[in-house]
Order: sequence, then structure tokens, then C-alpha cells
Amino acid sequence: MKKLLFQFDTDTHPSVFDTVVAYDGGADHVIGHGGLTPDSIGGLVEGCIFTRAPKDKKNTAIFIGGSNMIAGQNLLAAVQAHFFPGFQVSVMLDSNGSNTTAAAAVSRIATSTTLAGKKAVVLAGTGPVGQRAAAMMALEGAQVSVTSRQLLNAEKACLAMKERFNVDLVPIEAADLDARAAAIQDAHIVFATGAAGVELLQPEQWQNHPTLEVLADANATPPVGIGGAKVMDKGEIRHGKVIWGAIGFGALKLALHRACVAKLFTDNKQVLDAEIIFQLAKQMA
Repeated sequence: MKKLLFQFDTDTHPSVFDTVVAYDGGADHVIGHGGLTPDSIGGLVEGCIFTRAPKDKKNTAIFIGGSNMIAGQNLLAAVQAHFFPGFQVSVMLDSNGSNTTAAAAVSRIATSTTLAGKKAVVLAGTGPVGQRAAAMMALEGAQVSVTSRQLLNAEKACLAMKERFNVDLVPIEAADLDARAAAIQDAHIVFATGAAGVELLQPEQWQNHPTLEVLADANATPPVGIGGAKVMDKGEIRHGKVIWGAIGFGALKLALHRACVAKLFTDNKQVLDAEIIFQLAKQMA
């Protein structure tokens, strides 16, 4: 029986990246639907849960993607609301690659230093990856701050993660290089998750930093987010700090994403969101 993955995307066009990884993860067919909202998925979910016998439902799964994490969370809740005993399929949430990218980066950071009790700063952390990474580090016992050019956006991100994960994050306004340098003054860990091609820290702002232990950068587009880091850095030691570049931890992200897709087809009751995806990443790191 064919393994069918239905790609529910909150953006107009389903992600090509997610489609490719879905095939690499073992799906036989990937069927994409874009522009979905909680009000528009009823018939699609019913088509997934009613068409196959109970023993065969594990061969149908749903992947929720799109660029908006809150929209993705709402869509996941709406999908699950249509399930009832005996009629459900496995589902995964990874809006904008947030869960898999954040889980891969944080698990790599955790191989380089302990997280519990450490001060971590997520630069430009209001996007899906930054928010989820901040929450994951906080769940591991780190004291985490999230920066944004505007304090209100940082506060909104911290509140969203408080509501979702019950973690306390500290919002910081850091609109320029000097402000970001001040934000990491006592930090042990820095994770840059800003927009592509935007340098968030210059080399001199971290190279002689007295407390920094690990830096990671999710930006693979020149200039990278952390000046002086390299996209291929894979736990490289630079100026006494461990550096992880976007491609350096990206191999784990792709392997994790594929493993999650494969896991969807093991039974029809998987719900792969941040916590389970992070646990799997830690096992794979």
C-alpha cells in the first residue's frame, strides 16, 4: 500500500523544500494543498481518516507547513479536532522548518556545552526558528533572552512561547550592532536566527568575549549572521568558542526531517511537534 503524505500549507504555494524532503523521508506520494486555514481543512481531513481500513491508516499522514508558526499551530489544532477514536492519522508540524531546524541547532549546541544554568541569547529571535529554539533551550534549563529590533515584537514572541511551552523568556530590544553586543554581554550561548544576508554581530563583538562558549548561526546567505563564522562550521573552535554554521548543523536538520517523515508512517497516532522532534534530534546528535 502506498504511503501518502498530504502537505497542508498555510502559504499559497506548498513548500518545494518540504516536498523534496518528504519523498526522501519515504513517502510514496506527496499531495500538496496551499492557502489552508482551520475553516477550510474539514473535507481534506475527512478524506484522510475515512478512506482506509484501521490497519492501513498508518500509510496516510499529514504534514503541516508554511511560513507562519502561529497559523501552523492553529491548523494543527484544527486537524486534531477532526480526529476521533479509530479515525485519525499521524500528523507533523514544521512551519518554515522551525521545529526541525531549531531542534537540530539546539541539540548541536548541547553537544558543545551544557544548557542548564547557562545564559543564552537568541538574536533576531522572533521568527519561527528563533522562537522554538529559545523555548527548547529554556526547557533544558537555560536562561534565555530573545532580541528584536522592536521590543514589542520580542515581547510577543516571548508571550507566545510562554503560552505554548510554559517557559519564561526575556525580551530585549536590540536594533543595531551595539545594542546586540550589549545584549550578549554576559551570555554563554548565542544563536543568530535573523533574516538572510543580515549581519547581526561583527567579529570583534564576540571573538574576545570573556564568557561566550558556543555560537550558532542559522543564516547560510552571505553575509552570515555572525561575522567571522562560516556556514560550514561544524563545531569548529574559533577564538576559544565552538562555532556551528547553518550548513554545519543543517545536515542533522535534514536527517531529522527525513526521520520524522518516516516516523509518521510507523502508526496512525503520531503527533510530531516541538517536544518529540527535539527528543529525536538529541538522540541523533
